[in-house]
Formats: sequence, C-alpha cells, structure tokens
Amino acid sequence: MTTEVRIIPLGGLGEIGRNMTAIEYGDDMIVVDCGGMFPDPEHLGVDLIIPDYSWVVENKGRLRGILITHGHEDHIGALPYFLREVDAPVYATMLTRGLIEVKLKEEGDLGHVQLETIAPRKPFKVGGFKIEAFHVNHSIPDAVGFAIETPVGVLVHTGDFKIDYTPVDGQPTDFAKLAELGDRGVLVLMSDSTGAENPGPTPSEATVTETFKRLFAETKGRIIVSTFGSHISRVQQVIDAAAANGRLVMPAGRSMIENIDMALDLGYLRDPQGVLRGLAFQPQIEPERTVIVATGSQGEPSSAVARMAQGRHREVDIESGDTVIFSSYPIPGNEQAVYGIINKLFEKGANVIYGHQAQAHVSGHGASDDQRMMLNLVRPKFFVPVHGEARHLVLHGRHAESMGTPRENIVIARNGAIISVTQDHIGIAEKMAYTDVFVDGHTVGDVGPAVMRDRTILSREGFVVAVLQVDSSTGALISEPQLVSRGFVYMGEADDLMRQASRRVTEALSRNGKANHRVEVTKDVLGRFFAEETGRRPMILPLIVEGEA
Repeated sequence: MTTEVRIIPLGGLGEIGRNMTAIEYGDDMIVVDCGGMFPDPEHLGVDLIIPDYSWVVENKGRLRGILITHGHEDHIGALPYFLREVDAPVYATMLTRGLIEVKLKEEGDLGHVQLETIAPRKPFKVGGFKIEAFHVNHSIPDAVGFAIETPVGVLVHTGDFKIDYTPVDGQPTDFAKLAELGDRGVLVLMSDSTGAENPGPTPSEATVTETFKRLFAETKGRIIVSTFGSHISRVQQVIDAAAANGRLVMPAGRSMIENIDMALDLGYLRDPQGVLRGLAFQPQIEPERTVIVATGSQGEPSSAVARMAQGRHREVDIESGDTVIFSSYPIPGNEQAVYGIINKLFEKGANVIYGHQAQAHVSGHGASDDQRMMLNLVRPKFFVPVHGEARHLVLHGRHAESMGTPRENIVIARNGAIISVTQDHIGIAEKMAYTDVFVDGHTVGDVGPAVMRDRTILSREGFVVAVLQVDSSTGALISEPQLVSRGFVYMGEADDLMRQASRRVTEALSRNGKANHRVEVTKDVLGRFFAEETGRRPMILPLIVEGEA
C-alpha cells in the first residue's frame, strides 16, 4: 500500500489569486479550486493570469474530480479554460455551482461538464478519497472547506475563511465539525493565510450592515455601491439598507445582473419588499430613492463603475451630488487602477467613500486570531500555509509555531512544489517547472515571457522600422535606409538623429552586407547608436525590400 500522499500547489502561493492545489494518492488525483488572478500593470494586454496546470493535464487520466470551496473569481476563474483540457466532475455547493454555471455560460459551450452539487456534512467519494465539506464564513454564502480522508491520514483544506459570529447569512463556521476533525486526528492542515499580518480578529460583516444603514439614511442624492459581482452577501446588505430607507436597487454590470438573478432563483438573495429593479427604470425615480449596485470595485477597465467614471456608460452619468461607495479593498496590484477610477469620480463631482476609514467593507479572510483559532480547533500534525503572498505564508507559519507546531512540521512552499507527506514526515520532495499562463483575448498560454518583454519594450521605448532597399541580384543597398519611428522620438524634431542613424547603418552594411547578416547588423548598429544618443533602446524592426538598382 502506498504510504505517501503528495500535495502540489499550482497557484495561490506567493501571490493573491489563482488558487489551485492538486492532491494525489496512488493512481488517484483531485484538484481543489481553479482560480484566476488579476494581471499587474506590467502585464500589458493580458486579461487574466491562470495557474500552470500543465502537469495535471499531462496526468489527466488520474484526475478523479475538482473540488471548489466557493464562487469567487480567484477560485473559479480558470475553470472554463481548465475544463477544455480535462474531463472530470466538478463538486460544489449549490450557490457555488450556480456561479460556475454563469461563468461557463459566459465562456461558451461547455455542455460536457459534469457538475455535482454537494452540501456540508454529507460525505462523498472521489476516486480513492473520502471527502466531507464543512461550512466556513467568508464574504460569500455557501463557502466550505474540505476534510479529505486518505489511507495515509486526513488532510484539511480550509478554503478562504474567517471567524464571524454574526454573519449575514446567519450561519457561523462549523466549529463542531472542526473540533471533531481535531479529535479524530488531522495529518495536514492547509489554511488561508491572506490575513496573517493583521492583528486580532477580522471584524464581522455586521459592521458593514450598520455602515450601510447610516450612509443610506444620511445620503440625500443617488447612491452607487461598487462591489464584486459574486459578493452575494454584500448585495443582500444593500437590498436591506435600501428597503429600510425607501430606496430602489438597480444592478449594473453583466456579471452582477446574472449573479443576482441566479441567487434569487436559488434563494440565496431575498427581496421581500420588492426593491430590485432593472437599470432602465432609473430615469423614472428621484435620485434620493435610487441605489445602483455595480461591478468595478477592483478597477476593471470594462466594469460598470469604470465606464461611469469615464463617461462611457450608456445609462448612468456621474453627477455632482452622487455618492459612490467602494465596498471592497483593492487587491494587491490593483491599487493604481482603483484609485484612478476614484480620482475620475471625484473630478466629476461625486462624493466617494472608500478605504478602511469608510467601514464599508471588511475582509473575508481571517486575521491572526482567526488563524490561531483554526489551528487550535484542528490541531494538525503538519501545517502548510496557503493562499497568500510570501510574507503571509511565513507569518502564518510563525503563528502555528507559536502554538506548538514544531518548525520542521511546517512547510512554506511556492507554486510548483511537490510536497511529500507520510505519517511521520513532510517535506518538499521536488519542484516542477512552473510559469505564468496568460489569457490574452481568445488565446490561452500563447503569450509568454518573450512576448511580454517585447510589449514592455514597446510601451517604454517605442520602436523604429528600418526599411532596407537592396538590389535583388547583388544584395547591395540601393539607397540609404528609411527609418520610421513610433513612440520613440517625434519624427519632425528628430530628422538629424534619423539621418545620422541611417548613415551608420549604410556604413556598417557596406562592410558586412551579406544577406544573412543584414537584420542582425541593422539591429546592433541602431540599438547602440540610439542608446548612445538618447539613453533609450527602442525595438528595432528591419524590413528588407528587394528591387532593381
């Protein structure tokens, strides 16, 4: 019998987002989550970054199932792409399944996908694994963690969690199940690390409810609340506060509208007073009775709030007297985009409420006290911090060590590590090759580091096209090269620079003008010349045109 289980993080370690973990025992493999990540500003033209799941695809014959902890983008955003390459059932709670269905519908025909609805405390088998979901609090209903039973021992994956005694949906984390697992004995705990540097407990969602009640009562004009399209709990808080203050709620943004419709159908959203309306209803009511709940809290360029801020939204023009509430914090890397939108909203005369001082958002991730409580309940033998940047993982490991977990039993890993676990030992056995996978338009993985380097050069340095007219029979230059610049220097003011550069190329090609050397010589000469003269290195694109002298 196999005495080893292997844990392979494929995303979410050393970063915020694209969470994905493979777990294998013998000939069976399961995957927990399959998320996306927002690109950084230097990822020019990239729409989404997804896990490098090539290893799973290469071994897809052993993949028995995909377990999803909850319906946020950083846990389901890569599913449409992954499911084009593998054929395995997806296990999710009812709301999470609904959000997955909305996402798959957006991405086209994936009718072959097998979706299985699961519920907390109802065990099920996936290959050689016995799985039991347990309820956790997060910033979305129906979030779960997983207890994964193997012949080597029980693994617990918390998913994203926090400890909330007054959650919006009235369902606190299942402390009894966690304590029961701890009593049975847990071999490995994989636990959410995002809030590790925050002291104390994470505030309850109830604080946002009170903030909305106050803001909705005090605000005289139109209110626009920006949050994640999947943040169903936050939408419920908006509906409740609007109903209490005689306002109507209108969703804006495709994902917001589709997710609200789905959550209403499944009973995860309640609108007992009938305050929800379509956005087309807005002109018929007074601003002081209007609440718009919109996508765009992370600065996404095509989101509803971004289009409002830029004056490109077809149905909403930001006006003086509007109050815009950002009910989220910027995910690391999104700050520039978020604050750019906030600045535009201020310029249009809106009152913008944002940041920690607004108390219009609380984290869905457990702070240090929450993490210690999870460790205390589960009492694992081995500990692997997951879901966080390097500092979060290290600090979470220190929390575990302070509570008695031996340092040698704690593994701080990165994406691509293969963690070997036996009943007596845990460690990184090897590391696989791992790379960023970019979704760029309709292509997945076709844009690699070389393309990104070219885009970076083009954005920072511009380019110069060198048109070389050569004799088709002799290969000699017919005339001096013609140089055309874009994003490098303004041609009208740099004629002398370009004439000198053209002469340099002519002289160099007269010394070494062999056909197989022309491109390299031109690139080298112009690159060095422009660096000497301007301190910049534009991209050089030689173009050979053959003709007759």
